Amino acid sequence: MQALPWIGTVLCVATLSAAEKQPEERDVAALLRHEIVGHVLPLAEIQRFCERRVPRLESYKSAAEWEAAVVRLRQQVLDGVVFRGQAAAWRRTPQRVEWLETIPGGPGYRIKKLRYQALPGLMIPALLYEPETLAGHVPVVMNVNGHVGPPGKAVPYKQIRSINEAKRGMLALNVEWLGMGQLDTPGYQHGCMNQLDLCGTSGLAPFYLAMERGLDVLLSLDHADPQRVAVAGLSGGGWQTIFISSLDPRVTLANPVAGYSSFRTRAYHLSDLGDSEQTPCDLATVLDYAHLTAMRAPRPTLLTFNAKDDCCFRPDHALRPLIEAAGPIFRLYGKENALRHHVNDDPGTHNFERDNRQAFYQMLGDFFYPGDKRFNPKEIPSDKEVKSPAELDVPLKKNEDFNTLARTLAKDLPRGAALPSNAAEAKTWRQTRRGELRKLVRARDYSLHAVEVRVSPLPLAGEGPGVRAVKATFRRFFLDGAWTVPAVELVRGNPQRTAVLLADAGRASAAAETARLLAGGDRVLAVDPLGFGESALAQPSHRYLFPLLVGAVGERPLGIQASQIAAIARWAHQQYHAPVVLVSAGVRSSLAALVAATIEERSIGELELHGSLGSLKESIESNWHYEKAPELFCFGLLERFDVKQLAALVAPRPVKFPAPSLRLKRELSGLHDWYALLGGKFDPLVVR
Repeated sequence: MQALPWIGTVLCVATLSAAEKQPEERDVAALLRHEIVGHVLPLAEIQRFCERRVPRLESYKSAAEWEAAVVRLRQQVLDGVVFRGQAAAWRRTPQRVEWLETIPGGPGYRIKKLRYQALPGLMIPALLYEPETLAGHVPVVMNVNGHVGPPGKAVPYKQIRSINEAKRGMLALNVEWLGMGQLDTPGYQHGCMNQLDLCGTSGLAPFYLAMERGLDVLLSLDHADPQRVAVAGLSGGGWQTIFISSLDPRVTLANPVAGYSSFRTRAYHLSDLGDSEQTPCDLATVLDYAHLTAMRAPRPTLLTFNAKDDCCFRPDHALRPLIEAAGPIFRLYGKENALRHHVNDDPGTHNFERDNRQAFYQMLGDFFYPGDKRFNPKEIPSDKEVKSPAELDVPLKKNEDFNTLARTLAKDLPRGAALPSNAAEAKTWRQTRRGELRKLVRARDYSLHAVEVRVSPLPLAGEGPGVRAVKATFRRFFLDGAWTVPAVELVRGNPQRTAVLLADAGRASAAAETARLLAGGDRVLAVDPLGFGESALAQPSHRYLFPLLVGAVGERPLGIQASQIAAIARWAHQQYHAPVVLVSAGVRSSLAALVAATIEERSIGELELHGSLGSLKESIESNWHYEKAPELFCFGLLERFDVKQLAALVAPRPVKFPAPSLRLKRELSGLHDWYALLGGKFDPLVVR
């Protein structure tokens, strides 16, 4: 078979003998693989889409005007982003601290082991580095760590920092981070926090509460000086530092190290995109990290970056936008000197080693010990006092994690799950719930402009008996000037029906399904909506990181996908004068198809869902990470809808589940009664 150009074609395919079936699928696969938009355009469209939605920091004429804005922004973030759903009740949990054994530290300090409750049932292990001699009120420091894996709170550079603080007379709290050290188990992995989002409770809340409760511990100490409270950390610890230090006014000095950049910066510097907690749902509908930096004013703030950072947040792109945003705000207070930055060259990689620590000690000296000539920012050698993780282990009992919390929440979801039992109530239910779903997924009615790329006939497979030509047309669908969706249309003879086909692995993976539909006499329009196939990003990690950013700016990947599919279905309906059948292959595409059919009643006449989940709860029961199916973790979706409710919204149009799983059969049993209530005779679990 000769090499194919990327143009449209006519394909000869066998329709009779089994021996001729393989050439058909092979040739169909070749057509489906043809590049129409490439991977560069989808990336550029997502970057532009997100960057334009990130709020800019306005100019302010006075400190009083800015402070009024800070009060508003802080409340909007805490109430509207961090403490949504059950998290609001978690925040009201009384403080609980359990002090355990005290172990020798080194010259001049001891180490007290403790665990404190972040939220009901979730205890955080921590270490308090306490000077042996304490008099009066002394500064307190909360040291947070980033992605250090098994060492967790025992990572040497963090121990040395805590030791140095204690040797200078400070109380230093070294806290464990979710997913690291003693909390390094599958249920704490950061991509699992989105299971809580799915349930309508902020997955960001456990992170914030772990930090907030840590400050509570520090400030409850007899010798704690509430006027001298510092937080510092590297990488994920840098993110923790800026987040808690900006939103909690108790933090008087902050040193985030290589831990964040503006969302606008992240859109184009992909190494900065970060984990789920660093790009939380809806945060950028309120503010950007530039705002958080400015919200530190007039409190002392040291922004540390590493010149040759081999991870993320290089200063050549991350630092300047933050300084330019926050600098004018610090000037409103006449506190320009309180906003400082340090760029590390030795070693210059992703680190919080001696040079960066000494910059932090200097900051502590300047603002916590002003005029004290005895304060020396040079590091006190402490390497020999570093202890093993086993020595610093804090006993933990059974502990909650993201997955167990989500399992508990999911038990009673969705709310109002029962379907109405009479026709009048059913009509009202469908109208109300359809509007609710549109709002929840942020659905849009996209305008569509179709462009035919090229069409050219070309025989491929030979002249066997029963062979008929298939015409292939390549199209680009332009949606609202924001999105470009590639599509391959395959036609044989005079089809009576149009099947819009989408697949989790992209249209190129759906050759067998395409061949089956063609053999059945359908016109096939194989499309790749956002996140699928050719519209997925080339680098695998970006395929789930960018959906996080889409969610952070207030949109929903699931809603964009469903809206794209709905717009294409409307086009096909108008073009071919008959409603389309929507065919999906896989968990992700089946959910997108269900939502699309719910929001587009007229043009989508039927659904055929291969590989659909029986319940969204399966993602929680199997402890899925966000990256496995980004669109599935749509905030609050399970709180109001499961697969059964979505299918019920599509009815009385047929929703078919070929080869349904046992879970599907159990969850959707009785749905045929719903069809009967709506005036139809159909069972989604019986496919003929």
